[in-house]
Amino acid sequence: MRSRWLWVRGPVAAVLAAALWLGCSGEEAGRSAGDPAATAAETTAPEWFEDAAAPLGIDFRHVRATGDQLWFPEMSSGGGGWIDYDGDGDQDLYLVQGGDLPTGPDPRFHNALYRNDGERFVDVTASAGVGDTGFGMGLAVLDYDGDGDEDLYVANYGPNVLYRNEGDGTFSDVTAAAGVGESAWTTSVAPFDIEPDGDIDLFLANYVAWSPSTEVECTGVGGIRDYCGPNRYQAPAPDTLYRNDGNGVFTDVSAESGIGESFGNGLGVTALDFDGDSSTELYVANDLMANQLWFRSADGRWVDEAIERGCAVNMAGAAEAGMGVAVGDVDLNGLPDLLVTHLAQETNTLYLNHDGLCADSTTTSGLAMDSLSRTGFGTVFADFDHDGWLDLWVSNGRVARARLGGDGASLDEPNLLYRGTGPARFEIVAPSRPDGPLGRAETGRATAVADFDLDGDPDILEVNNQGPARLLRNRAADGRPWMAVLPVEANGTRTPLARVRFDTVAGERWTAARRAASYCSSHEPIGHLGLSGLDEAPAELRVVWPGGATVVLRSPPANRRLVVRRPGG
Repeated sequence: MRSRWLWVRGPVAAVLAAALWLGCSGEEAGRSAGDPAATAAETTAPEWFEDAAAPLGIDFRHVRATGDQLWFPEMSSGGGGWIDYDGDGDQDLYLVQGGDLPTGPDPRFHNALYRNDGERFVDVTASAGVGDTGFGMGLAVLDYDGDGDEDLYVANYGPNVLYRNEGDGTFSDVTAAAGVGESAWTTSVAPFDIEPDGDIDLFLANYVAWSPSTEVECTGVGGIRDYCGPNRYQAPAPDTLYRNDGNGVFTDVSAESGIGESFGNGLGVTALDFDGDSSTELYVANDLMANQLWFRSADGRWVDEAIERGCAVNMAGAAEAGMGVAVGDVDLNGLPDLLVTHLAQETNTLYLNHDGLCADSTTTSGLAMDSLSRTGFGTVFADFDHDGWLDLWVSNGRVARARLGGDGASLDEPNLLYRGTGPARFEIVAPSRPDGPLGRAETGRATAVADFDLDGDPDILEVNNQGPARLLRNRAADGRPWMAVLPVEANGTRTPLARVRFDTVAGERWTAARRAASYCSSHEPIGHLGLSGLDEAPAELRVVWPGGATVVLRSPPANRRLVVRRPGG
């Protein structure tokens, strides 16, 4: 059922009138919090998701390569995410294509935009003008020019592209005019507001300074020719920071900011308020190098504090093969925790954030063993079953064809789904069908979350390298109550990052409306909370924008998506 939006304005919203509650009564949940039937459904439901891509018109298939030359960038491609390009309130879909290297742009391989018309997804790539033919990696969605609609930045191996939304269903390529045509190998991108001054800036995670002329030949188990790892090239790249000057132009401030002085094999990136002071930090997952956590100092320079803060390496002091990043307050202390996905034979690593300092808590969380045999990329924390605890999805897919017990060609692996059972505790959700979203083996890369059908629960986009895009419609939360908050700016555009606190009888629940996280992905920026495991709906919610602007809403309605505008809008 498609729910409508409720708009909330002002720094403090008074107790909602009875008329507002009556207006919501038509979509109240079928089960109340604590209903035994809801609890039973959590443990007996056969599948949490169903693949709705083909029935809804999504026929995109990612192409890694058409030959067998094994160029290094091939195995890392496969991005995608969510954008409301037509401003109708629901999420449209943008998928990033690979292709052939090193032949350059090829019209056979182009990115795709699908418009969500409420019933199906319609391919509008040609009419919208966003079919970039570069060798694609990730994307960012942002309103860079402050005109109220969502623009699109595409990350490539090779020149990146900025598409300006013209507001009439079409986009214009403004890369050169805006000054953001980074030609390095960019993977994931985080839009955020540095100052904050209302102008959205861009942080680009760059991977390896690779070119066809530097390619080397590698072999794996049994002497089989295989893809190389990043350290064979010994060419980590500095990341890029673009400052939005507010006039449609960006300035590359990587060098003067300090960002450009550090090198890494950057794959995943997220913007977050790491220590709860309403400023924005940046976390980068590096492949076989120490991760980075960037703080902005009083003089405007950025300083990497990952080592001091405990989230650069694992508990053994080893740098791991960082791929994707999930962010969520899994231990309920009000601060964002981090999950970084890694190669097989390394666990995915959970860093719990205590007062701005992290501890590797992977082994005590229940997340270690099942990840050892798989290579994780896209990942996300979300309350998929609406029980009030964050769950975890990990998209898996190898990067090497040769392995012990392998078939010497396929990179496919099954995904992982964990159910949250308490503070920083998880249990595996076993697949019930070998052909279902969990039992099926594919080469997972990007994972992005949105409530595409507006029924109140988070759905998953998964992009598979050399495989189909999957749209996983949530069934685990059917009929269970929820609450969702969409923070927007003064002009009505979505905020790239805002924190949302729900005050419940079970304690505070913090979440964030975040675009950038996972791997080469862009999420719908909504703060979401499932209510079936709580005694009642939250008595109050608080939205905090970067910089500290705050709106408080008392007695918020359940089963509605609340649009909350920044004060002064």
